[in-house]
Amino acid sequence: MGTQTQKKKTPLKFYRGGEILQIGRELLGKYLFTCIDGELTGGMIIETESYKGPEDKASHAYGNRKTKRTSVLFEKGGVAYVYLCYGIHHLFNIVTYKAGTPHAILVRAILPTDGIKTMVKRRKKESLSPALTDGPGTVTQALGINTHHTGLSLLSDTIWIEERGITIAPDRVICSPRVGIDYAEEDALLPWRFRLAENSAIT
Repeated sequence: MGTQTQKKKTPLKFYRGGEILQIGRELLGKYLFTCIDGELTGGMIIETESYKGPEDKASHAYGNRKTKRTSVLFEKGGVAYVYLCYGIHHLFNIVTYKAGTPHAILVRAILPTDGIKTMVKRRKKESLSPALTDGPGTVTQALGINTHHTGLSLLSDTIWIEERGITIAPDRVICSPRVGIDYAEEDALLPWRFRLAENSAIT
């Protein structure tokens, strides 16, 4: 892992120019932040899943299916796609690539670094623990993200991703099948989940 340098927001070209599996890997080591109700919270992204648009049976836009909920997936990369899972969990995704191609990456886990007291309170926990932000539903709860934020630019001052000069070596990334998508048949076996090999916040 590299060292921390000057903080800066990830530019739109990162979301719009790369291949979605590459972006899924390269998000590891970047920092996801929110500023909601005046509270800054965030941490380093340590786990993601890529969803490859119309050809991916696990994607909400499989077969170019476009609904009121999924229409944001067809926008230019660099906006948030937040949906409600099982009527309980708000899940945060990053829309990527060019307009009309519904690619997105789910942020599954972060390592908390900023606003930990606020995150603990939002999660109704007693103190910091690995379970604070170890899944996509816990990440959004800790950061205060919900479906009202879908479509929001990731260059906004509400939700954004920062570069902090950290590079993750390829041998530190575990590639494995995505979680909870048995309905996707053969696509459920694709190794499109990316996570840090030794991080204690995930299993």
